[in-house]
Amino acid sequence: MAGSPDHLFNLRNNVYLGSYQAAINNSDLPNLSPDDAVERDCLVYRSYIAFGSYQLVINEIDSSAATPLQAVKLLALYLSNPHDKESTISSLKEWLADPAIGNNPILRLIAGIIFTHEEDYNEALKHTNAGGTMELHALNVQIFIKMHRSDYAERQLRVMQQIDEDHTLTQLANAWLNLAVGGSKIQEAYLIFQDFSEKYPMTGLILNGKAVCCMHMGNFDEAETLLLEALNKASSSNFCFLIFKHMILQFFWWIQDAKDPETLANLVVCSLHLGKSSSRYLSQLKLTHPEHILVKRASSAEDSFERAVQSVA
Repeated sequence: MAGSPDHLFNLRNNVYLGSYQAAINNSDLPNLSPDDAVERDCLVYRSYIAFGSYQLVINEIDSSAATPLQAVKLLALYLSNPHDKESTISSLKEWLADPAIGNNPILRLIAGIIFTHEEDYNEALKHTNAGGTMELHALNVQIFIKMHRSDYAERQLRVMQQIDEDHTLTQLANAWLNLAVGGSKIQEAYLIFQDFSEKYPMTGLILNGKAVCCMHMGNFDEAETLLLEALNKASSSNFCFLIFKHMILQFFWWIQDAKDPETLANLVVCSLHLGKSSSRYLSQLKLTHPEHILVKRASSAEDSFERAVQSVA
């Protein structure tokens, strides 16, 4: 017998590819089971988180909500106040230790995201490595790439390919791994992003993916055009990113920030390669995302230069 229709397919796909407004606008779906309704609400609230609407999520999800929604609320709390995150992480650990809810896949996904953001990859993998959903497998690929373990990332990708080779997250994971490996794999990554751009509405995630591939291939003019389009769309993914030979690619498929930190960061790099001034993009990045890794590295380099100057003065 054929399986029942997947009422959430398009909604998930919008979230994975960064079409967050479309996800929100098209979320009024009929005939959902209770479990599907909870997943639908999680996807919608994750889309609001992507736009930085943390307080809306915090206000609307109350203490009686299902565990997956409570987990999404934890992410909103964590991101809304990065300087006071200890209590949120403490609550997260308590929930993970609870045998009644600790194995919930959305809770494990949120744990993986938060601990990855904390750069505590071992702790993240404690909760994600068992997999169970395509999102958890995709997150594992990302974590292993950040750990510079492309061999383990490739194993996770094979698992995803065995489950569904054509799944959007499988294709995205394949592109991330190709970028991490580099060389001839860059062209393969570009073709994946190009295929997305032909099948779906253009998003910041797709545009940044193509742009980073172009930079790897030395096509900086094309990369700049793509990044400026992404900046205009105000839809670049945030929160988790890769650095490939000083080029930055965001790849978390559902965390976005309307101020486009990764588009700005990629424009800084692209402008430098084109011999253009990058100061405006870097200033925007410093103003809107002072904790961004590119800002931190630039500040560290400036401090080192100042110390060097002082030592010979």
